[in-house]
Amino acid sequence: MPKAEKEAKVKELAERFKVSEGAMFADFRGLSVKDATELRRSLRENGTTFAVVKNTLTKIAAKDAGLEEVLSLLEGPTAIAFIAGDAVAGAKAVLDAAKRFPTLEVKGAIIEQRVLGAEDARALATIDTREVSVAKIAGMLQAPLARTAYLLQAPLQRLAYALAERGRQAA
Repeated sequence: MPKAEKEAKVKELAERFKVSEGAMFADFRGLSVKDATELRRSLRENGTTFAVVKNTLTKIAAKDAGLEEVLSLLEGPTAIAFIAGDAVAGAKAVLDAAKRFPTLEVKGAIIEQRVLGAEDARALATIDTREVSVAKIAGMLQAPLARTAYLLQAPLQRLAYALAERGRQAA
């Protein structure tokens, strides 16, 4: 690759590191071209792009993006899944793909400027997505209000039933 192309690639990678919500690093040895194409397609549906880039260019880009901690993950053949949307949902997509393609081995991740090892990266699959977490919190906040409204309505309903019954008895 000519030097100008390398510099452009480094600049593009650094920008992707800065813009992405997170990135997953994986060893892709043994992944066939067909599997890689299917993997890219499945990840794209979740707002994640899969890139195979030279480690030397990635190391320079990581330094430019202020992510020196990532350098330890860039040993051996490394592919990077850049996560554009919800970081947990993107990480789950990568981990689901790793289950379908056993040759894809997760090395680690960087989520919200925090570097995670392989075990911590795999643990992301157990976390609920942002939407699910917000829905759970909304449900927890709504439950006491619904109970309070029911308790306040109950005496009024009883009074209304009692008056209706009294009206029937008087007639």
